Amino acid sequence: MKKISGVTMIEMLIGIVISSIIIAAMYTTYSIINNTYSRVTDVAGISKSGRDIVSMIMRDVRMAGYKYYYGYNKENELRPEGEKIPRYDYLEFIPGDTDASERKSHAPIVIYRNTIGDKTKKPGTGDPLAPGYTILDTSTKVNNSCCDQIHIVFGDFDAKANIAAGEQYYKKYKISYFARALEKDGDQFYGVFRSKKYWKQAIGDREGEGKWVVDSSECPGDDCYSGELVREYLTDMSFVALDKFGRVVNADPKNPDKIYDIRSVDMTLTFRSASKTGFFKNLKQGVSREILSLGREPEIFTDDQAAYKRDSIFLTVHTRNLGG
Repeated sequence: MKKISGVTMIEMLIGIVISSIIIAAMYTTYSIINNTYSRVTDVAGISKSGRDIVSMIMRDVRMAGYKYYYGYNKENELRPEGEKIPRYDYLEFIPGDTDASERKSHAPIVIYRNTIGDKTKKPGTGDPLAPGYTILDTSTKVNNSCCDQIHIVFGDFDAKANIAAGEQYYKKYKISYFARALEKDGDQFYGVFRSKKYWKQAIGDREGEGKWVVDSSECPGDDCYSGELVREYLTDMSFVALDKFGRVVNADPKNPDKIYDIRSVDMTLTFRSASKTGFFKNLKQGVSREILSLGREPEIFTDDQAAYKRDSIFLTVHTRNLGG
């Protein structure tokens, strides 16, 4: 028995110490990798948010002012008078250049600066819903001053319409992008909303009887909605209209002559990270950060809000259907 070898207490203690060091190193490595992955994922999410919504806005802005013309068609001309498709868009046009008609504006592009919510929303109607979020009052200050609102109007054609039943062949839509103040799990931020309105006016309606509707019950195929949340964690959204010389155009519906001078729209969208974990760890108390916007003073962030990661996208979109 005296010749049988064993493990001494000192050897056991040394083994425990070495194992502890290895486990600690593995945990530290995992923690670093996990934090890096979280930061990379958050940054990728910010970038993806910007790319997705920018592509949507670009598509709509390029449609601004578009009109559909059926033109001459031999088969159509042989139809009975009450079943012919009109060669041209018969929908009325409202410039919206008065207080009474501003909400009905058909101007191809309208921009409201520093506006939260849909400015053209009918009084007394509720705000667009965002499931899982709390919509804050517009007077509530979230992270910073924000944002611009843009309305885009363009025409379309519905080949399935029943003209004998008085349905519209020619369509007119108003796409709006605006911001709402939101709260989720105690975190307050802005969200980008998109609404789609439809100009309801049957053939033969007298001037002034048409109206913009957002209720899906009044839209064929549920083609309208008062506002859907497109992206969250918005920090700033700016739109600036420019003419062919690069001069800024005041794209207000009460200035209709200038609205048709618009040739392009500059825009910037800034989103922040969903969390501040892992960003700016050494940020000292009172240190400020800022972002630049179009046509507004730089937004200054200090202390708690400065710790979020932010990403801005600037681009110019040409209005190919406006001009001449």
